[in-house]
Amino acid sequence: MLKPDNSFKLLTLLLLWLGFTGSVVAEALSIGQPAPPFELISHEGNAFKLSDRQNQGWTILYFYPKAGTPGCTTQACAFRDAIQAIRQQNAEVYGISTDEVEDLSAFHKEHKLTFNLLSDPDAKVTEAYGVKMPVLNMAKRWTFILDPSLVIRQIDDDVDPALDAERVAQSLKKLQATH
Repeated sequence: MLKPDNSFKLLTLLLLWLGFTGSVVAEALSIGQPAPPFELISHEGNAFKLSDRQNQGWTILYFYPKAGTPGCTTQACAFRDAIQAIRQQNAEVYGISTDEVEDLSAFHKEHKLTFNLLSDPDAKVTEAYGVKMPVLNMAKRWTFILDPSLVIRQIDDDVDPALDAERVAQSLKKLQATH
């Protein structure tokens, strides 16, 4: 049995090891605040700056753990299949993971995706959006909807990979009616 003072030290060390310190975990984002700006490289090797989307329509950022895994493939293909319905609502989709550009390029080609995938290998953007998994260099499965001013209008932290694209299309209709 551990003494109370040793239990506290052990718990503190465990939490630090898991990455639960304020310096490692980003502050939670909330609806109504500006989306954190970023620049990443697309699956095609091109630079993508979120600020270039300012006043260019609605922006969907969906974070996913790993290209090629079953859930991530299901989600990406669902967005591919729903892309016209989303684009008809003046919105564009961007998938973000910590995968390398080469892996994203192969994933994009294999599944004939019709939207950009963005590489965040150092997880800086993933952390800025508060979706980095503790310990692992991977994103949680979250989806953000940004208005044309790049203000966060919806955050979904309970994403069903098969239904995400459909939910996004429905949410866009509701959000656009109120903003």
